[in-house]
Amino acid sequence: MLTVLRSFVGSVRRLPAPPGARPAGRSDIALVAVAAVLAVVEVTLLRPDLPGRWLSLVGFLAWLPSLLVRRTRPAATALAFAAVMVVLSVVQRLGDVDPPGDLHTAVLALLIPYSLVRWASGADAVSGLALFLLVAGSSLVAQDLAAGDRLGGAAVLVAATMTGLALRARAMLHTRQLEDVRRLERERLARDLHDTVAHHLTAIAISAQAGLAVAETRPAAAREALRRIDEEATRTLAETRSVVRMLRTDDDPARRPLDDLTAMAAAAGPGPAVEVVVADDLDLSPTVAATVQRIAQESVANARRHATDVTSVRVQVARRLDLVELTVTDDGRSAMPADRGFGILGMTERAELVGGRLSAGPAVGGGWKVVALLPSRDRELDRRRP
Repeated sequence: MLTVLRSFVGSVRRLPAPPGARPAGRSDIALVAVAAVLAVVEVTLLRPDLPGRWLSLVGFLAWLPSLLVRRTRPAATALAFAAVMVVLSVVQRLGDVDPPGDLHTAVLALLIPYSLVRWASGADAVSGLALFLLVAGSSLVAQDLAAGDRLGGAAVLVAATMTGLALRARAMLHTRQLEDVRRLERERLARDLHDTVAHHLTAIAISAQAGLAVAETRPAAAREALRRIDEEATRTLAETRSVVRMLRTDDDPARRPLDDLTAMAAAAGPGPAVEVVVADDLDLSPTVAATVQRIAQESVANARRHATDVTSVRVQVARRLDLVELTVTDDGRSAMPADRGFGILGMTERAELVGGRLSAGPAVGGGWKVVALLPSRDRELDRRRP
């Protein structure tokens, strides 16, 4: 049993601090300020007969500001609390005064074990929590309290700790889900690239065969074939480098994405009407074209899945200087905020992988609007062209 416990503690100590810990803001400063005022009011007006009230007030005000770093440096908050409690104990013993009573406002100390298990790394959480529980447990034992009060105090400490642990587990699960969404988008993009590379290699092979056939009789045509080979090879390299991971999924990619995009209106089926407008002057790389297709599909699916009272969806692809702009709008009422759901995250991830950006949110006048701005061609390819 002892070996199992040591192994568990060791694995916990190796846990990294969870991401997303924000520094103290106005609400945190207001919390500390209000708590300080309430403590003064409690000591002076509400509980003037509290034993050692001034000593309790000084100690509370000494560690209270450490709550400002409870998310970014939770171990420092626990250390400040423990240090103040030790100093108060020493002063009480050396001064031969009555033990200071507990302020009701000091219930904020429950934020310390909560913050440790919620925001600290594994090593800091274990050491900080052990230090806090040692100090708090010693206080419960040293005070003249009934057994029920001691049990209740211990239960409250455990509840605060378990609350922080539950929220940490939830945040870790959410982070894992976000990582899965990003990985899935990379896999889909890699699958699209696989077929794109095959297309380019076919063009290279055909151009090489044509160049060999006319090399002796028509040198100019052979040079033109070499130029096409160089362009196709450069394009293939640029497309390949745009992918983070070469992974595959079971999805069948569209061979001609923009043709499939146009066909979305005809294959809309039941539900809102889908209108697709694609500009004629588009010259997109296959990876960018596949990205346009995927984002449009996901946007239309989101409109059907999440919007209420939607009757029409409009998909428009147009050129904006050297960019291609995809706009998907609907006339429904969205039931999902812009920062919720993994569909938007996946679309954003796919747009960023090809060097673009995406925004999604309520449209002016009602409905929902998704706008993706993407480079029409791979920028590395453009830099290498003469």
